Amino acid sequence: MKGNKPIYVIGHRNPDTDSICSAISYANFKRALGFNAVAARCGKINNETKYALDYFKVDQPMLLADLYPRVKDVALECKTVVRQHDTLRHLGEVMRKNEAQSIPVVDSKGELVGIVTVGDLAKRYFLELGLQSLVDLRVRYRDIIQAVEGKVLVSGDENAFIEGNVRIFAGSVETTRALVKEKDIVLVGDRGVASLKMCLELGVSALVITGNCRVQPEVIEEAQKLGTFIISTPYDTYTVGRLINQCVPIRRIMHPEPVCFKPMDLLSDIKGVMDEYRFRSYPVVENGQLVGIVSSDEIMLPERERVILVDHNERGQAIEGIEDAKIVEIVDHHRLGGVQTSEPIFIHQEPVGCTCTIVANMYWQNDVDIPPTIAGLLLSAIISDTVLFKSPTCTPKDKKTAEKLAEIAGVNLKEYGLAMLRAGAGIGGKTAVEIIKTDLKEFNIGDYKIVVSQISVMDPKEVLDIEDQLIAAMKENCDREGFDMHLMMVTDILEEATYLLFCGSPRTLIGEAFKKDASGTHVYLPGVMSRKKQIIPPLSEAVKRIKQD
Repeated sequence: MKGNKPIYVIGHRNPDTDSICSAISYANFKRALGFNAVAARCGKINNETKYALDYFKVDQPMLLADLYPRVKDVALECKTVVRQHDTLRHLGEVMRKNEAQSIPVVDSKGELVGIVTVGDLAKRYFLELGLQSLVDLRVRYRDIIQAVEGKVLVSGDENAFIEGNVRIFAGSVETTRALVKEKDIVLVGDRGVASLKMCLELGVSALVITGNCRVQPEVIEEAQKLGTFIISTPYDTYTVGRLINQCVPIRRIMHPEPVCFKPMDLLSDIKGVMDEYRFRSYPVVENGQLVGIVSSDEIMLPERERVILVDHNERGQAIEGIEDAKIVEIVDHHRLGGVQTSEPIFIHQEPVGCTCTIVANMYWQNDVDIPPTIAGLLLSAIISDTVLFKSPTCTPKDKKTAEKLAEIAGVNLKEYGLAMLRAGAGIGGKTAVEIIKTDLKEFNIGDYKIVVSQISVMDPKEVLDIEDQLIAAMKENCDREGFDMHLMMVTDILEEATYLLFCGSPRTLIGEAFKKDASGTHVYLPGVMSRKKQIIPPLSEAVKRIKQD
């Protein structure tokens, strides 16, 4: 529920090793500086990343499906509840003390069974036309004793349920004798010994002596013989009658099936329900248990989730619901892609091969020690993004940083790097849909919406053998998601080259960008390994030329 909300550090959809490792490492860095930062991810972890996490014994970041505001973001802790067997008098006291308009009703296990409002209590008050029958209401003698603030002069079983009606000894002895039945409760004021003994002889279950009137010893003695309650109260008979009416259990006036929500319900989904019922507040329930309360006022101004974006800055690559969150920082090594913020924020971008190169140097610049496990993850990301320094995106800063991190992590850079890349290479048992979504990123290039995925392999033949299946899956993805084109880089780590599979239109864009025959479904690009530096820039320039033509 609301409180000290964390800052989520999160990478892009379909995360690669840099996206995951920079989220974990930067969250650790922010915590060292005193921030409540939590690493998160918005997609499945690939085999290469899993190898790195397992090698350095680090847990996967928490999975976030989206950042849309939910009930949990506005719900308050519910400190005030009543039980279904509590009395209306108790309910009134709780409402008055807490200035509450409505209160959830729970059972002995804490499970929600209803809700009661001040309107329900007022309605009960105005409908009273006399003493209410307590028969079948499961009211106990202890409830009456508590309600009238009674002193027990002759005791009985206070936990027993009342079986008779409540009568007032206000008329003549003859009238009362005709009215009072066995097991009734009689309210009586200043009456003589004979009148009280008559009530006892009629078999009443209790005498409630109002106004603290004196009770003669012989009456008490007779009541003790019969096992009849005698209760003395300071209130007058009229007030006692009203107080006894308030002994009715709350379950008799509560709403047994209240409108309630779950913590993960979207605020956009519950607004319509609130508009329909127009209650002030609604219980929040999880697995039957009451876990909070949400006010119709609070839902209007939900506290936005705070996020730090790492390894991306484009809306199309960000987690769903980013527009409803508050971006507080961006740490990235890609082109600026148009994420908008409502106020100035901290942005750290550098033209290096990996986000983790930036993160590692931020540790050192701020005199924050890098733990060996974090150094291992930072190193893993640099190896991945630069393909062990073979990618044209690799800079001297990447290589120098990696060497320093390898020393801290206690690994042989080349041996570990090859083992990690080998773990992530190949398609294994992946389906065509899973393969085409590997390290997938969206780009808006000119008027075109293009998606580019990339898979690194030791042997590209195993991918090209199922090219027809991959192209079909890519076409389906374009149709479903509304992309103009889907490009997939099958990068040969050993040969340092890429087979670029493509579908969609305009096909001339591929030929114009890479000066290749684009009549088929793939082109071979020797020396190409980087999407950021060798795929997106040529496509951007080609779009400009096509537009001019």
